[in-house]
Amino acid sequence: MSDFLWGVSTSAFQIEGAVDEDGRGPSAWDVFAAEPGRVKDGSNATIATDHYHRFAEDADLMAELGLGAYRFSISWSRVLPSGSGQVNGRGLDFYDRLVDALCERGIRPVPTLFHWDTPQALEEAGGWLNRETAERFGEYAAVVAERLGDRVPTWITINEPAEITLLGHALGQHAPGKQLMFDALPVAHHLLLAHGRAVQALRAAGAGHIGIAASHSPIWPASEDGADLFGAEVYDTLINWLFADPLLTGRYPEGFAEAMPGPVEDDLKVISAPLDWYGVNYYNPTLVGAPQSATEFSGFDLPADLPFGLREIEGHPLTGFGWPVVPDGLREILTALRTRYGTALPPIMITENGCSYEGVDDTARIEYLDGHLRALEAAAAEGVDVRGYFVWSLLDNFEWIEGYGQRFGLVHVDYDTLVRTPKASYAWYRDRIKRGFRSVSG
Repeated sequence: MSDFLWGVSTSAFQIEGAVDEDGRGPSAWDVFAAEPGRVKDGSNATIATDHYHRFAEDADLMAELGLGAYRFSISWSRVLPSGSGQVNGRGLDFYDRLVDALCERGIRPVPTLFHWDTPQALEEAGGWLNRETAERFGEYAAVVAERLGDRVPTWITINEPAEITLLGHALGQHAPGKQLMFDALPVAHHLLLAHGRAVQALRAAGAGHIGIAASHSPIWPASEDGADLFGAEVYDTLINWLFADPLLTGRYPEGFAEAMPGPVEDDLKVISAPLDWYGVNYYNPTLVGAPQSATEFSGFDLPADLPFGLREIEGHPLTGFGWPVVPDGLREILTALRTRYGTALPPIMITENGCSYEGVDDTARIEYLDGHLRALEAAAAEGVDVRGYFVWSLLDNFEWIEGYGQRFGLVHVDYDTLVRTPKASYAWYRDRIKRGFRSVSG
């Protein structure tokens, strides 16, 4: 498939550093990471991988890979330090330089407008619980499109709204650390509305090829017992369909519209504006059953009063993060999306897929990526319209609450010297790109 888009993904907060430079304002993640006990190794992203100063070196690494595209995110508070109002020209200048560097090397810039780093000023005004944040996001999208739109052919509005809602606002594991449980549902609606406002702003600026990066995972019931089936169904809806249904059908799953704030029917018309493509972030399936006394989720205990509990998947190798390696889960979720949405499903791009392992001779990462690409080709052979694949991640980076304890990069970063060293998987991916993606016709 000659027009298949090969890429890598990163996010601003995880790699840029320079958090106090050139007028950038603080984000909710800066504040959250500074609270004792929030990040497991006590680290922060003040320097991260120093991509802000080393972007040209990183662009050279991408060029040597033979990439067609680079998915990065834009720091909202670098562009608008207070989240709205006065534009920080120096912040936009950085993204100008980055986009130019990519274009000079023949790499398509694919910016994500929001990858979890809410400007702290907006967070203090209510954050994603406040409808006004969605309106401010649309204004921010217009600012970025005006500056970069002449060179950016592909756009992503928001990364993983399900995780922002669940981890950041329901369970309190990520910024801003709220534990609202099901009272976090307004966050989901406002994120979706923000996406819709951004699509409107991008279209008004003449931008095209717009998508979103949504996390998806096959949800497997722990057994055929009724309580396990019910728990799995609830979790499946929250993770897979609560966001995709409004985006692709203009409707919430049954029972959820009533929990959402504001003029929901009118908002859904904005939320479901047609997309040019749909991004899927995939890492592993999840085994779900009835609630237990406590269930560990990403290193934290889930409350026992939830209608579901997460279980350990056995019989599969594990990544360094302890996640099960199940490549066929990617084919499974893609075919499930096609079955559920039919012609309403736009072409697919895999906007994140990757794994954490230690070491530069990372044979396990090569096996992981190879298996998932084979599963992706199998999905294409079954009729899923797949247009691209982005590895998470180009660089080892600040891995949110894990700090620097998990390494997802194709390129190793020495956090003391910031020296970049391509891993074995880097060379493998370069060669894999040259072989191309097998089309449906073979």
